[in-house]
Amino acid sequence: EVQLVVSGGGLVQTGGSLRLSCAASGFTLAEYAIAWFRQAPGKEREGVACISTAFDKIDYADSVKGRFTISSDVAKNTVYLQMNRLKPEDTAVYYCAAERLSCSNFSFYAMDYWGQGTQVTVSS
Repeated sequence: EVQLVVSGGGLVQTGGSLRLSCAASGFTLAEYAIAWFRQAPGKEREGVACISTAFDKIDYADSVKGRFTISSDVAKNTVYLQMNRLKPEDTAVYYCAAERLSCSNFSFYAMDYWGQGTQVTVSS
């Protein structure tokens, strides 16, 4: 059974940091790329970052470049999203998702599996 288990959300002040985790089971990171998405109230879900072990590729949305870092621990089959210098506009529910092999420029429809969301709230 495929599962993506997300953890690490919470409340933080502007300028603070949080680290999200996405633990995968039922497949390996060599088979699937993992992407992080977020959805703020009243807004569409948007891609944030993606990592593909198979293609040695990492992508970031422009809005988070230089502040967020995506990484993976192959031994733990887990992908992390380190979020630094957080802003109120980063407030959203964050999801991880898996797509075959490579990052597809955050194509929602390319994702095969989704994890549950975790709330990230950045206070001003």
